[in-house]
Amino acid sequence: MSEVFSTKLPNGLTVMLKEIHTAPIVSHWVWYRVGSRDEVPGRTGISHWVEHMQFKGTRRFPAGVLDRLISRKGGSWNAFTYLDWTTFYETLPASEAELALEIESDRMVNSLFDPEEVASERTVVISEREGNENEPMFQLAEEVQAAAFRVHSYHHEVIGDRADLERMTRDDLYSHYRTYYIPNNAVLAIAGDFKTEEMLRRVREHYGEIAEGAPPPRLHRPEPPQRGERRVVVEGAGETAFIQVSFHAPQATHPDFFPFLALDSLLTGPTNLNLFSGGISNKTSALYRALVDNEYAVSVGGALHPTIDPFLYSIVLIVHPRRKPEEVVARLDDELRRVQDSPPSEDCLQRALKQARALFAYGSESISNQAFWMGYSSMFADYGWYENFLERLAAVTPADVQRVAQQYLRPQNRTLGVYLPTGGAQ
Repeated sequence: MSEVFSTKLPNGLTVMLKEIHTAPIVSHWVWYRVGSRDEVPGRTGISHWVEHMQFKGTRRFPAGVLDRLISRKGGSWNAFTYLDWTTFYETLPASEAELALEIESDRMVNSLFDPEEVASERTVVISEREGNENEPMFQLAEEVQAAAFRVHSYHHEVIGDRADLERMTRDDLYSHYRTYYIPNNAVLAIAGDFKTEEMLRRVREHYGEIAEGAPPPRLHRPEPPQRGERRVVVEGAGETAFIQVSFHAPQATHPDFFPFLALDSLLTGPTNLNLFSGGISNKTSALYRALVDNEYAVSVGGALHPTIDPFLYSIVLIVHPRRKPEEVVARLDDELRRVQDSPPSEDCLQRALKQARALFAYGSESISNQAFWMGYSSMFADYGWYENFLERLAAVTPADVQRVAQQYLRPQNRTLGVYLPTGGAQ
């Protein structure tokens, strides 16, 4: 694996470069340390909406021009907003890498936020939220997350609350953009077919003159310990019942995070930590065998994602048509007690770790994924977190898994959500 060159420009921009000469491709990612974690009531969803506005053009690259430019060059591009971060990427032929540098350095400072475009995008974002609201799992997940976090800003979904989306102004959006889209709040990660010295020269040329901004404000509102199980029930259209059980879980830098990853792989199959690559079958996982094979559930899945602050480990179940939710929850609790009462066998643990390692490898092999990991790991830890991933996972013991299950998978530490169908079309 080639080395990563890392430096910081005088304006505070962190630059990470990785030469990979396996294909004539360059993948260019800009990561901003801003997401729904940085939002207060009245401004929920603003980070996601600002991300949308970044595609509405600058004077140099008016709206609609960039899609055509990148398509003509044979490239792809996109953007994503999550709890702790917002990212923009372009993957292009190596000979066209200059275009990515031009686009992202330009819209770091020159996005227009035209009032008509803001009004148009308000409709788009609200429509996106309405589409989500038609999905039972979104309805349930939103209620569970809101119940699990009463103080911390992880309380609200990334898309934001409808009331805020209807009322935020162009000036609100532009202020958020100018506050957080600054070089000293960003990581530039580039991987691919280039020479480091030459690429660094080009990076300095495009990004080096952008002015450093004032340190962005941060919310510091730790979630207090949960002192008893919380339950939410959502009723809605459809014929299928769903269950989401979410436990408060450690942040990415906590010593328990890697044992928790092993536990996740044992119970539901490994979580895909690379949000932009595929998954693998979870049919050998403990909860699949106990709940799906025995027709308590139609499917089971788990999710544990690395975050700056403690977030959630969620188990999601589609209830079998012949079962009631309470039956499924009782069987789930039996299986969770099993791993709490005795550690997994070494063979079971090694099988789960092998699957987690395989999924990690699948999500690391392409040039785009290599660039992704440089920036992504920097959002909640540092690149060493990624580099030491396999070593830290291999160090997990059966006793570690049992201890984590006992500590975190307690009813007092969870929010249990049930979606009850009322019939009719969704």
